[in-house]
Amino acid sequence: MRVTQAVWPFRLSSNCLFLLLVAGLAVFPSQAERKGAALNQTNSAAPAAKPSPSRARRSAKTTAAARNPQIAKIVAEIDPRNIENTIHKLVGFGTRNTLSDQNDPNRGIGAARDWLYAEFQKAAAASAGRMTVEKQAFEQPKAARVPQPTMLTNVVATLKGTQPESANRVYVVSGHYDSMCNSPIDAKCNAPGANDDASGTAAVLEMARVMAKYKFDATIIFMTVPGEEQGLLGATHFAEESKKNNVNIEAMFTNDIIGSSLGGNGVRDTHTVRVFSEGVPSNETTQEATSRRSVGGENDSTSRQLARFIRETTDRYLPSMKVWMIYRRDRYGRGGDHQPFLERGYPAVRFTEPNEDYHHQHQNVRIENGIQYGDLPQFDDFKYIADVARTNAAALAALALGPARPANVLIATGLSDDATIKWDANKEPDVAGYEIVWRDTTAATWTNSRAIGNVLTYTMKGMSKDNYFFGVRAVDREGNRSQVTYPRPLPRARGASAPATPPN
Repeated sequence: MRVTQAVWPFRLSSNCLFLLLVAGLAVFPSQAERKGAALNQTNSAAPAAKPSPSRARRSAKTTAAARNPQIAKIVAEIDPRNIENTIHKLVGFGTRNTLSDQNDPNRGIGAARDWLYAEFQKAAAASAGRMTVEKQAFEQPKAARVPQPTMLTNVVATLKGTQPESANRVYVVSGHYDSMCNSPIDAKCNAPGANDDASGTAAVLEMARVMAKYKFDATIIFMTVPGEEQGLLGATHFAEESKKNNVNIEAMFTNDIIGSSLGGNGVRDTHTVRVFSEGVPSNETTQEATSRRSVGGENDSTSRQLARFIRETTDRYLPSMKVWMIYRRDRYGRGGDHQPFLERGYPAVRFTEPNEDYHHQHQNVRIENGIQYGDLPQFDDFKYIADVARTNAAALAALALGPARPANVLIATGLSDDATIKWDANKEPDVAGYEIVWRDTTAATWTNSRAIGNVLTYTMKGMSKDNYFFGVRAVDREGNRSQVTYPRPLPRARGASAPATPPN
């Protein structure tokens, strides 16, 4: 449905120092960036020397990355006061258990659903019609944590991209608005869910409020889902429907338990957020697994590239925050709403606070042996949540303003001291060229980049594919960069002679 309500009055952050800092970062390029702009644009025949240790420490993000003023503005406008108000409102519904009352206007999952829908509509009013809001309802059959068939409703706000070549490229950010006590099927107990997951829900709503008034090339979906505590039900429905309808989801973020900077271990960390990303894809085929074992790439799934992009973007726009990349799909033996997307082949990651406190997760509210149990709002850090929302928003904006990641990237498999890479041309009319990135095989992030101009093949002279990992990213005329695509091995030409076993 098209929303036609009056423009909702956004409030800017009162932290003027933060505003000035971000604005300054957006305007003044670093010395490394000025040097990076002068990189050779042609394929030199001279052998490339192994990067020196000092160069290896200088990451690809600092050598040639421009800062976009629009992203800096979005980051600055995220307001912790709005996040705090949203969390208190959600807690005020008493319980948001997925099995709770859907018709009571004041208590239960239905009241929370309707309030979120109305708030997203208010946000959409600032979009000049680009954002639409819907209730995606479906009947969940009886299951292990669903005693009887139950209607579930995802609240989905879609901010349509404005570039025709990119509008069907979609980025999804979500939080789950349901909550639970000790038992996931106890629909009557008070389950405030201030951290799990009013924090993620509030971050998504605040991002929608801020970003609705801005234009993006690609489409962004802001989504809050129920049924997470019953088995990722709302997210699974959305991911499955997207797959059936061939929706091109280029990245999915879930924000779950991002509310507290103080862990149960007594460590307070206001400047770190964990980003979980899987290595071997959940939907990997047997053929893909065989190829991966032969050439490497266990740490180069599309989700790992997404995590690296988030880290680079955060370093650029929010240097006070550290993205702690965790090389796991989720916390040890646990899961989240990004998992159904991974299982259907979509790149997806999870944002979570660095140190959890299990006294305030999945607990009945009580005081026991002098310890307060329960997921209550006094244990949330609203400024910290705002910084996590800023981390999300910067990455989402950078993705949706930039080009798509290059497609069909292939690396030549013949025996050579050089590395030759080829790829398909991007469809966006504003793509200015491409960059090759590389790193040592033990490095966690891309450490080097080379601008190569608007070409579709490039040879890294004197750099063996045995010794480095390579990737390709697109750059548009405004300096926006895509995610990196890791190359697949180029199939040998039919009839070409090749040993049955690689030589030792």
